[in-house]
Amino acid sequence: MSDIPNNHKSVTVPDFLSARSRGAKLTMLTAYDYTSARLLDAAGVDSILVGDSLGMVIQGQANILTVTLDEVIYHTRCVSRGVRRALLVADMPFMSYQISPEQALANAGRLIQEGGAHAVKLEGGKRMAGTVAKIAYADIPVIGHIGLTPQSVHRFGGFRVQRDMEQLLEDAHAIAQAGAFAIVLECIPADIATQITEQLSIPTIGIGAGAGCDGQVLVMQDMLGMFEELHPKFVKRYAELGKSVVTAVQRYCQEVQCRGFPGPEHEFK
Repeated sequence: MSDIPNNHKSVTVPDFLSARSRGAKLTMLTAYDYTSARLLDAAGVDSILVGDSLGMVIQGQANILTVTLDEVIYHTRCVSRGVRRALLVADMPFMSYQISPEQALANAGRLIQEGGAHAVKLEGGKRMAGTVAKIAYADIPVIGHIGLTPQSVHRFGGFRVQRDMEQLLEDAHAIAQAGAFAIVLECIPADIATQITEQLSIPTIGIGAGAGCDGQVLVMQDMLGMFEELHPKFVKRYAELGKSVVTAVQRYCQEVQCRGFPGPEHEFK
């Protein structure tokens, strides 16, 4: 895909921090391989997230708890080869940062050194503030994540909207004060997410948190209609590529079986 132009200036952490003052809304999508990353980057997305959502949309797991650090590093390394402009963020998977701030720092360092990430993202509010501070103090940019945190799915009893405004505000302020440069707000009522955004100096990235956030993030397979197992209310499907792929493969099979492919134009003389 060398014909895809990539002449735009790279997106950086300071660009995220200045987005609100510039009146710009930030865009983030997930990717897990070189080809997808190259396409998203060429389309102009501000940030690409190698999410632990790969456990579901790539590996076919029921949730994201089985994803390992080595797997995220592998996929981040693949994605990094396709990124020319976007800020590349890698998720810290379950149990890669919960044991101690020291463990978290070492593993965040691996995502930067081995994976090629520009920043890391981890889940949790006030109780993770010390961990965020430890990583940020080492000059590794950190994005926080509060509200519905998928790694806590068993504690929540499923994927549920989080409505405790007092707790959410406390968590958001703690993560911001610890040194995060942005924070993901997932499955939070829009009015609460707007209040959080107004109170923080760092940008908020919403997913199921309304239009009041400074930016939005979606799983690529969801917004392109490639993943049928879940249909979250907050997802807008901008294409139905899953159906297009099935139709194209059916046509290929028919042409091979009917000897329509390959034709003379596909043969070597």
